[in-house]
Parts: sequence; structure tokens; C-alpha cells
Amino acid sequence: MKKWISSFVVCGAALAAVGNVHARDTKHLLPIETAMAVADSKDKLEGNVKFYFGNQKSPKVLAKLGSDSTSKKTNAFGKSDETACNWAFLSALVQLEKRAIQLGANAVVNVVSNYQHNVYSSPTEFECHAGGIMAGVALKGDFVKIANK
Repeated sequence: MKKWISSFVVCGAALAAVGNVHARDTKHLLPIETAMAVADSKDKLEGNVKFYFGNQKSPKVLAKLGSDSTSKKTNAFGKSDETACNWAFLSALVQLEKRAIQLGANAVVNVVSNYQHNVYSSPTEFECHAGGIMAGVALKGDFVKIANK
């Protein structure tokens, strides 16, 4: 009986430790420029859609075609928070790009972070939340047709 109780206590302590690892939710504000410079971004994004973050000035908007949001998560296990966050950010951009193409848009403007519906607007940074095994980025923006320059 004592052996069983000892095993139960050890297992409980191990589960509590694992639970604490999974509960981490670290907020990061990371540079968009760095995430966009990752080699994978050139391979994953088609490049026909321009992104304008926060209050970044875009060419003249000819037509607004809609708005949408995306929330992407990625496996963060064994990766730095920055690496996982950059990957989740890229995944969110890919999804916005696909939607823009479907709508006939050539740009997404007013792109802001929207993690758990809390808006963070910046022309230079995005918000990411990282935990022990997952990292997540949520973005929203407006799909538009802009004048080509």
C-alpha cells in the first residue's frame, strides 16, 4: 500500500510539473522585418499581395474587398520562442495572402495583431504568444485593390 501511495505521489508531482510547462504563455512583440527575412517567407508567400501593417501608408486604395482574421499556431517544442513565433506569423500571412487572392485583392492593409481579440497595431512589430509546446499569432486586415506604383 505504501508503495502504491508513493507511486501516486510521484506521478502527481510529475503531472503538476508538466502542467506548469504547458501553462506558459509568454507574450512577445517581435520585428516584422526579421520574420519576413526568414528564408521560408520567400518560398511560402507568392509575392503578388503586398502587406501594410498598422498605420503604414499604402498606395491609393481603389476598392475594399473585405476583411478577415486568422489565428495560426505552430509546434514550439525544441524551438526558440522567436523561431516558433516567426513560423506562426508566416503561416498567418500565407492564409491572409490566399484569401486576398480569392477576393481579387492585391494588398492587405491595416494588418494588426489580434491575439484573443486584443488588437495590437504596429507598423514594425507583431504580437505572438509562446508556451511550452505551442506558439500562436493572430492577425486581421482589410483586403483591397491598390493602385500599382
